[in-house]
Amino acid sequence: MRKFLSWGNDLHSGRTSIPFVGRAKLWLTIAAALGLVSIAIPLIFGFNLGIAFKGGSEFKVDNVSSSETQVAEQAVTSVLGDVGTNVVPTSDTSVDVTTEQLTDPQMQEVRDALVSAYSIDAEDVTSNFVGPEWGQDVTDKMVRALVIFLGLAMIFMAIYFRTWKMSLAAIIGLVAVMVVTVGIYSATGFEITPEAIIGFLTVLSFSLYDTVVVFDKIRENTKDFEDNVHMKFSELVNLGVNQTTVRSINTSVIAVLPIAAILFIGVFLLGAGTLTDISLSLFVGTIVAALSTLFVASPLYGLLRSREPAVRAQEAAVDERRREKNLPDRAPVLGDEVPVSAGL
Repeated sequence: MRKFLSWGNDLHSGRTSIPFVGRAKLWLTIAAALGLVSIAIPLIFGFNLGIAFKGGSEFKVDNVSSSETQVAEQAVTSVLGDVGTNVVPTSDTSVDVTTEQLTDPQMQEVRDALVSAYSIDAEDVTSNFVGPEWGQDVTDKMVRALVIFLGLAMIFMAIYFRTWKMSLAAIIGLVAVMVVTVGIYSATGFEITPEAIIGFLTVLSFSLYDTVVVFDKIRENTKDFEDNVHMKFSELVNLGVNQTTVRSINTSVIAVLPIAAILFIGVFLLGAGTLTDISLSLFVGTIVAALSTLFVASPLYGLLRSREPAVRAQEAAVDERRREKNLPDRAPVLGDEVPVSAGL
């Protein structure tokens, strides 16, 4: 813990530095590669959509003596064969069974098979179905919500920071969070439910908040950067990211730990359900959001401004001054133990 605090102090003072901006092209290349993979995976393997999105028939079975999924799977298969059966324990005494959409006679056959397989009363099995039109309506509303969120976020960022480049970098960071999280869901087969979407939208809000805090520090550092003869604009941006790195780590850890606890309780104690769906999307998305702010949004902002005439002139002036005074041609980086005054 002491080493972590010392490391955090060194990052904040500029005594040492992680090259977020200095290696912007590397981080953005890695992010772009992950993005392409995350797009390709759903195109190849698709998504494990919940019944709310694809429609189908659902059976809720209560008062079972065992929540093992094989019992329900075998019961459904024995009367209808392969109908895309998915069984999820929701507690020690109940399970949810979903299938592709069935006819009324088929649903009655499945109910009878489940009653017989679990040796329970007929009242312990309830059923309903979700039509594909309703599922399509849910999907349309989800897409609409994402578009509205991104539009409002872009407008807010542009007004707050008064520069479209910072707004663009923040939005691309959000897009990176969405794409990578979606790729993870597709690759792992996690079920996408309305509850997961709610958690996902919450993650985007967290990502936006984290980016705003980091960008606020960057804006503070780069204010009147033309008059700064000690550090380049890119180094001032990098310093701002480093000064908020420990805060981002601490915030993410503090957020992830209770989410992980809820996820553990949901999976191992209460069984899968709404609690698990929300906490899973929060868990995955929070980690991705923290990395996106540090390795996508912030480096991208530095890169977007690197070709501005004022920025290039200021960095050239700093380089010239360092040559005249025989100073290092860069700010301290991770591994250096050089007081920040050595670069002044």
